[in-house]
Amino acid sequence: MKGLYKYLNGYKKECFLAPFFKLLEAAFELTVPLVIASLIDTGIANGDKGYVVKMVLILVAFAFVGFGFAATAQFFAAKAAVGFATKLRHALFAHIMKLSFKESDKQGTSTLITRMTSDVNQTQTAVNLFLRLFLRSPIIVFGALIMAFTVDAKAAIIFAVVIPLLFVIVFSLLFLTIPRFKKVQAALDKLLGLTRENLTGVRVIRAFGLEEREIVNFDDETDKHRHIQEIAGRISAVMNPATYIVINAALIILLYSGAIRVESGALKAGAVVALVNYMSQILVELMKLANTFISITKGLACGNRISTVFDIPEGMEVKVEVDTDNTVQNKGNNVAVKFSHVYMKYSEGGEDALEDIDFEADYGTVTGIIGGTGSGKTSIVNLIPRFYDAEKGTVYVAGKDVMSYDVAALRDMVGSVMQKAVLFKGTVRENLKWGNADATDEELLEAMKLAQITGIELDREVEQEGRNFSGGQKQRLSIARTLVAKPPILILDDSSSALDYATDAALRKALRSLSWKPAIFIVSQRASTVQHADMILVLDDGKLVGKGKHEELINTCDVYKEIYASTEQG
Repeated sequence: MKGLYKYLNGYKKECFLAPFFKLLEAAFELTVPLVIASLIDTGIANGDKGYVVKMVLILVAFAFVGFGFAATAQFFAAKAAVGFATKLRHALFAHIMKLSFKESDKQGTSTLITRMTSDVNQTQTAVNLFLRLFLRSPIIVFGALIMAFTVDAKAAIIFAVVIPLLFVIVFSLLFLTIPRFKKVQAALDKLLGLTRENLTGVRVIRAFGLEEREIVNFDDETDKHRHIQEIAGRISAVMNPATYIVINAALIILLYSGAIRVESGALKAGAVVALVNYMSQILVELMKLANTFISITKGLACGNRISTVFDIPEGMEVKVEVDTDNTVQNKGNNVAVKFSHVYMKYSEGGEDALEDIDFEADYGTVTGIIGGTGSGKTSIVNLIPRFYDAEKGTVYVAGKDVMSYDVAALRDMVGSVMQKAVLFKGTVRENLKWGNADATDEELLEAMKLAQITGIELDREVEQEGRNFSGGQKQRLSIARTLVAKPPILILDDSSSALDYATDAALRKALRSLSWKPAIFIVSQRASTVQHADMILVLDDGKLVGKGKHEELINTCDVYKEIYASTEQG
């Protein structure tokens, strides 16, 4: 949490002025019971109407001035809190965007969304309440105690007993509720994860007719979340009646003893009224302080959760030293990508997703990657732009270890079309210009022609996630977007799975004619998509079990032969 304080640096003035004006308001509030006591004991007791009017006008003035101080304090507190949350959210989003795929997978999308929304909002509330009430409430409580002693020392002993007792009750309950509120936030994370999963997979759920099952699952998680909140709420609910019992008992004693002393002439009626007012102030401020502590505690817990995201190293490690021998070996020749005995795994302690992968791919050639589901096809192409890092071995791009590149520079050299085609809300033109912001309409249309796109205008609107396009249209638009950038290395990760055979063949023919002669990697589960490649890599359970052209592999690789028979002749 400490690391988040820097986002308040631009609001030092507001952080000073907000509690300062609140303390001024508190000073006026502590003075009000004395004015009322004077009004009763001097004005009303003596029948002095002029004095009564004077005191009433002073009370009205106090109300307006106090309101002005309170509003000013609220303005500065809100400005600091909102500014803090804005800067924090900007920094958090920027940090998340720089996380590696591995770290993003480990944290989970729903968790990161919670950090960006609910957790930041909680910290904003905590900052606001801290600036407004954290100093004001204790000042009022202890100020009321001191003022009570100035009114009547004997009666003030009741205050000296009640205040510590109230603090014990309030803070005991706080210590019981704080861990529960942390569990509430954790349960909320889980609930948001389930919600996101269901909304993302709603079509699959409906396709299998499992709406009722998912509704039941969601209800179960919601009930668990409600149960945890109820436990915390029940404990919190004890606070008000417990404190009211103590305060009301104190008021009964105060009024009883005060009445006796007023009757005997030892104490004036106005002083009793002032003491009652101070007791009421203490009650109100303790309630505010308790709620402030709860909010601040929740804010601190959320702040710590946000800090854990900031603690994740952003980006990818860049090697200072590179293997000079290998760099020299590949420099100046036509090798675009080289894998040298590469191993990879997705999670610590898990099995290797890739084992001892070794091959070279030249510029101007097409490399096909084929294998069964989960064989490691996508894992190979994810290592080229460093979406993930190899555990052992080295991946070279243009003769250099990928770990020696600036990540942005490396990814400028690699154009990736992902397995899942993703389009963004806007127009077709805006989506295609992700590849090259300076591309002309002619270049965009040329890329669309190469990607076999017809009948789609550049100004056509794209809904969120491309919902108004078919699967094949989204795949071809994703390919066109990448072609606009003209990358020297082009990766098509199962990006033609929704295309018919004729369109797929036309696309592959067009890719062969690209003017800048990139090294092309085509990942597919269909043998027809890769059979004309210059080199085919055959994977099975993370191992490279075949490497060569179609004619060679048909005769030498059983895995390839089986895939070919099942996809082309089955």
